Amino acid sequence: VSLGHSGLAAAPWAFGGNVFGWTVDRAMAFRLLDAFVERGFNLIDTADVYPPQCPTGTSESIIGEWLAQGGGRREQVLVATKLGVPTADGQGTSRAYMVGAVERSLRRLRTDVIDLYQAHIDDAATPLEETLGAFDELVRAGKVRAIGASNFTAPRLGAALAVSRARGLARYATLQPWYNLYDRDLYEGALEQAARAGGLTVLPYFGLASGFLTGKYRSAADLEGSARAYRVKDMLVPRGLRILAALDEAA
Repeated sequence: VSLGHSGLAAAPWAFGGNVFGWTVDRAMAFRLLDAFVERGFNLIDTADVYPPQCPTGTSESIIGEWLAQGGGRREQVLVATKLGVPTADGQGTSRAYMVGAVERSLRRLRTDVIDLYQAHIDDAATPLEETLGAFDELVRAGKVRAIGASNFTAPRLGAALAVSRARGLARYATLQPWYNLYDRDLYEGALEQAARAGGLTVLPYFGLASGFLTGKYRSAADLEGSARAYRVKDMLVPRGLRILAALDEAA
């Protein structure tokens, strides 16, 4: 799958690194990543804030340690990370914050370039011109290959693409929205239309609705001991069970 206009291409599944350092320890993360790459996949997605339950950069650090083992690992994968959500080091997408955030992520990931660097949130307090200008500087400096957006509304995504076009700045190639078979309305509609019009590749997060769509949660008893219970509990309603029934039939 081509990642927008970036020239980068990824296998059709990405590995979400939110779990590294939380429900997946370092040793298991290494095993999972090895198996992922061995089966022909190559896009690893994380963020400087993952996982929120741990110190800033825990997931990036684990991925960096895995890459540092060598064996062609870095050449085989596309590394995607994000910035903007509050961390111990700050937040937002101002130029002043971004120039430090990218260096911290590069250091933790043990690489000299981030393949896909994404604005984790739309920072309304910073002009789009400033954010995109900073992204453009990072691309020109060779520290970032392509940029993406996450958690943007349709109007703001359209405005960002217009700024890039008008000023000749780096342009978002991907969109990472909250989207799955349970939560459809956040993407389907105006945001989907904006992504299609802009030629962006969409990389949904919560694709399995925090595990609910696997079917392993059918009752309140199934939530016992689950790290995802706080999200899944609200899906154990008649509508959610109807969706599971439809998936059971399709499977």
